[in-house]
Amino acid sequence: MSGKGSNSVKVRHYNERFVLDAIRRLKEASKSDLARAASLTPAAVAAIVDGLESSGFVKQVGKRFGQRGSPSTLYRLTPERIYSVGIKIGRRALEAVLVDFAGEIRARESHEYRFPDPDLVLKAGNMALATFEKLVDGLGDASIVGVGIASPYFLGGWSEELGFPDDLGSRWEAIDLATCFATPAKTPVFVENDATSAALAELVQGAGVRFRDFMHISIDTFVGGGLVQGGKVHTGPHGNSAALGPLPVSPSSLDSVAAKPARYQSLLHRASIYVLVNHLRSRGVVINRVRELDPLPPEARAPLFEWIDDCASALVEAIIAITSIIDIEAIVLDSILPRPIHLELLARVQTQFNQTSAIGIVAPEIVPGQFGAEASSIGAAMLPFSALLAPDSGVLMIGKDRTKLLSALSTLAGAKGNGSNPTPDNLPA
Repeated sequence: MSGKGSNSVKVRHYNERFVLDAIRRLKEASKSDLARAASLTPAAVAAIVDGLESSGFVKQVGKRFGQRGSPSTLYRLTPERIYSVGIKIGRRALEAVLVDFAGEIRARESHEYRFPDPDLVLKAGNMALATFEKLVDGLGDASIVGVGIASPYFLGGWSEELGFPDDLGSRWEAIDLATCFATPAKTPVFVENDATSAALAELVQGAGVRFRDFMHISIDTFVGGGLVQGGKVHTGPHGNSAALGPLPVSPSSLDSVAAKPARYQSLLHRASIYVLVNHLRSRGVVINRVRELDPLPPEARAPLFEWIDDCASALVEAIIAITSIIDIEAIVLDSILPRPIHLELLARVQTQFNQTSAIGIVAPEIVPGQFGAEASSIGAAMLPFSALLAPDSGVLMIGKDRTKLLSALSTLAGAKGNGSNPTPDNLPA
């Protein structure tokens, strides 16, 4: 902010964002709670909360008794005020969710496929959008304020590992994800990497309550990561920060993994679901989706635990490398595995990490993610809300074209009623 100035109006705009973000994280809070969280005077918070309440974005949900003085009035976000759509384009399925203002899933759609053929993916996504739009149209003055799209980088790549058509990568390179779906006219669309979106879901709705600095590791078809520092997701100058797949680790002990002359393997080739599927197949256990492992077939138990041991040791190597470079509080480990299997993997990682003698690092907590297979789609749905809610020092800059938060929210939420459509320029950056 060197060389820049701010004024009281812009400081108020920033504080409005901070208060809304605090209400979201705390779930419900009194004005005194918010004043402490935001380090603001009670009078300043009272004015902001009263404005949010009169605009319909927060509501009273009762009182807190048992403390000194008068009972405190508690406030929460008004869930039905506005909605967001999150779409995850996966390598094996498209997942879509409709999320309300409080972050709860109101509807979900899932479409599976053998590989992400663009025509099939676009059709599935448009079907989900049409379903959600129809649902919200029946909710009075409610409206969808944005669409978030989460997708792996190099979506059509790795054809050798997954058996995809050779031309799939080039077909996806020709598609602009920001414009490919039939979104309502001028509805803001946000595009982000799937693993980064999963990290955002944890920051906003999950581990972010306890930790402001963590690495999120997603075990999906391929392993991926997302970095959170200071309560913000960091994507880097190329949007590829924390891309854990290429991280070098020692060779796999699994006989189903082709031996290579290289001294190291990439984490992608050890801690990914496709490796598990191939290992099971090598033992005569053929599955198409990991949900087929719940309940666990008896013949799958031995090869599954062989993979868990191998995957855990690779993840421990990665965690040591990560924490050698980045000072973080926690590793949040999540996956698309059935929950009992995921928790077994988590326990193996915790045990193996505790048995290491890594010197010179501060050991992070290793904790489970909360969203499993829905993490990326939920995170995608958080992208529009984060554009509206997340505290951003940019709103303090004089000379920037920033829109007052309440005005922007009212514009977006009122678009349905007045026949206008919000544009991306309405969004406070």
